[in-house]
Amino acid sequence: MSDTNTVTQTSSAVAADNPPSHLRQEYDAQQTLWNAQPTLTQRFFEAQARKLADAVIQRLPQTRFTLPDKVVVAGATAESQIVPPDFREQLAGGLIDRLTRADIGAALRQRLAELDQSPNRAIVVSAGLVRHATVTHMVNGMLPSGRSVTYQAAEGEELPTLPVKGEIEPESAITATTDAIAEEGEADAGRGELLVPYVPAARRFYLPQWVAFDDNDRLLVNSVNEAEAHVASMQRFIAILHAAVALAPYVVADEAYQQKRYGMLGQLINQGRALARYQAREIINEIKHRAAAQDLNRGLSLSLPYFDDQTLQMRARDFEIIPAGRIMFVPAFVVRATREEHAKVAQDTRLSPSTRKHLLVELQMLEQAFGGTAPLSR
Repeated sequence: MSDTNTVTQTSSAVAADNPPSHLRQEYDAQQTLWNAQPTLTQRFFEAQARKLADAVIQRLPQTRFTLPDKVVVAGATAESQIVPPDFREQLAGGLIDRLTRADIGAALRQRLAELDQSPNRAIVVSAGLVRHATVTHMVNGMLPSGRSVTYQAAEGEELPTLPVKGEIEPESAITATTDAIAEEGEADAGRGELLVPYVPAARRFYLPQWVAFDDNDRLLVNSVNEAEAHVASMQRFIAILHAAVALAPYVVADEAYQQKRYGMLGQLINQGRALARYQAREIINEIKHRAAAQDLNRGLSLSLPYFDDQTLQMRARDFEIIPAGRIMFVPAFVVRATREEHAKVAQDTRLSPSTRKHLLVELQMLEQAFGGTAPLSR
């Protein structure tokens, strides 16, 4: 692992994510209106929110929702107004959207924006509360809360992705030994063994249940497929947060949103990079195995996996090592091709600096595995 600097950030503070003042004001205004609604009205909006959030995340072509019969339009005075009956049943997405499988999130945003332009105050407030309840459900109802974590940024990087060591809080658990690891207790205290649900390396992350690799890229789960499933779960977590922001940008002012985004973003990038390095080592082993079997004498092209921290997706860097033809494989070909690709990646401005550094590390791994000794370019 790379050396780290001393810049740290906790999931409770998230200092780098301080929202603009106008978003904070909009969030507070919507929260005030929400708190002013009667309990039954809040439950009504929450039912609509669950329906709409599921439609957005499942990418349904069309969805319906209902506005209440009346709504409090001024939080300070608790003044309520009746919603016109003709506007209570709403539809997001039309026939063309169903046929083209258009983005339901965009259709919902468009419909709510149209309601926001209504001259009727009750309709405007109802649309705003539908939006508020939906993003609140996305952040708090669809996503689990995690541990309070501290990440630090690797040297030369801005994103904090490395969990700080030495801050593990022991968690006892009444569970089967198949679901827990046993850690030795203090002998003089007579505590024996303490059952904890996750290994120490996993417990430094926001959601330990989705941690597949430790600090040294060792697999903590049963298979690479399971590790990929964990990464996919984290990607879905972030995608839900992004969908909430698209629907109501002011949700970034919500403390739970900030905590979950910070905690999961650092974990996803960390584990995505670890998965890419693990797969790169498997590729190296496969090349060595096939070379020993004289099975690489007709050319060799490589797709080197890496994790793009801008798109938050696994990508592949394709390059040729040996042209197609009857050319005997020698390790020097890998070293030469890797050095050439190293130079290209170092100048590739389409990649973020941190993604570029991550990919250069993998290329160095590949080069050194076949006899190269060139130092890593920064």
